[in-house]
Amino acid sequence: MRALIVEKDDEGKTSASVHEIDESRLPEGEVTVAVEYSTVNYKDGLCIGPGGGLVRNYPHVPGIDFAGTVEASDDDRYKPGDKVVLTGWRVGEAHWGGYGEKARVKADWLVPLPEGLSTRQAMAVGTAGFTAMLAVMALEKHGLTPGQGPVLVTGASGGVGSVATAILAKLGYEVAGVTGRPESADYLKDLGATQIVPREEIAETVKRPLESETWAGCVDAVGGAMLARVLGQMKYGGSVAAVGLAGGAGLPATVVPFLLRGVNLLGIDSVMQPYDNRLEAWTRIASDLPMEKLEAMIQPATLEDLPQLGADILKGQVRGRVVVDVNA
Repeated sequence: MRALIVEKDDEGKTSASVHEIDESRLPEGEVTVAVEYSTVNYKDGLCIGPGGGLVRNYPHVPGIDFAGTVEASDDDRYKPGDKVVLTGWRVGEAHWGGYGEKARVKADWLVPLPEGLSTRQAMAVGTAGFTAMLAVMALEKHGLTPGQGPVLVTGASGGVGSVATAILAKLGYEVAGVTGRPESADYLKDLGATQIVPREEIAETVKRPLESETWAGCVDAVGGAMLARVLGQMKYGGSVAAVGLAGGAGLPATVVPFLLRGVNLLGIDSVMQPYDNRLEAWTRIASDLPMEKLEAMIQPATLEDLPQLGADILKGQVRGRVVVDVNA
């Protein structure tokens, strides 16, 4: 089988390249999957490159997402020929992942591919889109409905932001997309954004803990000063679903928005989500994400492209969703 292997030398430097390896090197697990597609997330960039403290042992096969066909299974829930998808569970970090023609994992980590989704489409969604759907579901559960006002999406041209924009727009929300790349405006409008917010307008902290009530909800992939600023702009009772920290892990905010406007800050984790939540999110993705919009996000790639793509995504230079055909 072919796989992208990341190795670390005696000086601690990593390198990644495609190799032929024996299937016997795959880690233990109940289900062996013939991988068809994977994708590229920020964590993948870390694992392909410096590791970011995520990779425990080398040599390593990254790829935190994959979709494919069950080849062999010791678990009654899956049989050869079943289509499955995997995101999270530290696969691609602590456990060999999807950047190879085969993967072997625990059955508990898999989800059946939803009706109406292909394995290619599932990886156009990947962890980024799965996280976006979890964020939308959390906002809904905290009272967000169409017609309450614009919903802000930060980092809108990235993976999570792109899918969140498309889903929210299809559900009837007015979507305001934040981007630092003016050339992304047409892309975001095509996904359904009705307003483009330049990043510089909202990226800096202000001394006032509260500003005008502007946003009915927010999917935030940035964190840092931008999240702090957004909290002070939320409408009364509005919620922010925090999904990332592209702008930093700090939060230079006050508790005033929580106390005077009843604002909710909702943490979204996609890695350890229980099975039932995963199934609900993937089912919602199949129905609520317009597939023609998903297609517009896709950047095709092969295993050989991954070292460069890993470096690019760490620099914020990847737009939309990369779909890796591992057999190409």
